[in-house]
Amino acid sequence: MKRLRYQVAVSLDGFIAGPKGEYDWLVGDPAIDFRALFKEFDAAVMGRKTYEVMKANGGDGMLTGLDVVVFSKSLPSRTAKGLRITNDEASSVVKALKKQPGKDIWLFGGGELFRSLLDAGLVDTVELALMPVLVGSGIPVLPPGDLAKLELVDQKILPASGIVFVSYRVRRRGAVGARIRYIKRRKKR
Repeated sequence: MKRLRYQVAVSLDGFIAGPKGEYDWLVGDPAIDFRALFKEFDAAVMGRKTYEVMKANGGDGMLTGLDVVVFSKSLPSRTAKGLRITNDEASSVVKALKKQPGKDIWLFGGGELFRSLLDAGLVDTVELALMPVLVGSGIPVLPPGDLAKLELVDQKILPASGIVFVSYRVRRRGAVGARIRYIKRRKKR
């Protein structure tokens, strides 16, 4: 079965975006192989707020090649090539997606969506790229809710930028962790 992987950048003080959804504080590093990261997924799910921020900042083509599902109670349902906006219950849609053959599903954004899918027992991994920045306020990586225990699967440190990648498996029956395979190896001199 496909895994649902919450893979997101987060500030050291626990925010995935600033108060208005801004993400201009993200730190880059040439060692991150985004092409390799994207190859691990064939679908992405996100909440309406993440989708609207991405669209407003010209990033709506960022997930090209993935089937994107946006969960919204306010946007009208529609389907276009590679995009589905739905008013359906997220947990039932994700359950169906996980049963389909293919690669993993990227829980791309939305702390509220993450919380609802975690509470429904559907999240398999929590993979954070810890950015060496303190945002001060904004959208938290996870709104308050039930306790979830995690088990460390992998970690990588990028000394040039200070980014720390951690990958955890959600401790529940059937959850399988994910290795961090999208960091370019240093060439030996």
